Amino acid sequence: MTDINQGNPLPKDADEHIARLRSQLIKNDECGTTHYNLAVALLGKQEYVEAENELHEAIECSPSLAEAYVLLGGICLQRKDLEGCYRYNQRATKARAGFAEGYANMAFVLIQLVDGKDPKEDEEKIDKAIKNLKKAIIHNKNFVQAYATLGTAYFMKGLVQEGIKANLQAIKVQPEFPVAHNNLAVAYLQSKEFDKAIAHCDKAEELGYPVPQELKNELAPHRKA
Repeated sequence: MTDINQGNPLPKDADEHIARLRSQLIKNDECGTTHYNLAVALLGKQEYVEAENELHEAIECSPSLAEAYVLLGGICLQRKDLEGCYRYNQRATKARAGFAEGYANMAFVLIQLVDGKDPKEDEEKIDKAIKNLKKAIIHNKNFVQAYATLGTAYFMKGLVQEGIKANLQAIKVQPEFPVAHNNLAVAYLQSKEFDKAIAHCDKAEELGYPVPQELKNELAPHRKA
């Protein structure tokens, strides 16, 4: 899921950059890209209300600017408004056909909405998440986060081998993607392939991933002296 606080790095003088963008908008207030760039800069300073206003202005000027919908979804996510996040990412996929990030973000929200209260509804959410992730991958075959999230969705359905395949695809695209290595460590532990589990656990930790202590404790007895 897009982190609204981790976009392109701001220039060293962020205030000067923001002032320059605002000056451009005084000359031309109908440029959606400038409104969007200003929103990104404001998000970098955690000025969320002003950033949200600029994103709406960006969409008003450029309705097909899918990235603006995604950032609005990120703001909703920060407010714990999952439905709003889903809605904006859905609009992103409608604004631009084949916008992989929107599909992946919708899947992320659906997985977060699985709460164990109604097994049938949970199953439907997971199945819908899988469909969206497959769409994301169709449109971006190198989308490592989508592969890893797809693996998580398969694990939630009890399809461990399918989850393993998805995470292996993630590290095929990006060998040093720590989330996938951690996921594989968990999956291989479940399938009692301990050597593989240990190897991926160590790789995830080597890459700086905060591997859960519980996982390391479960693997400890299977390490060779």
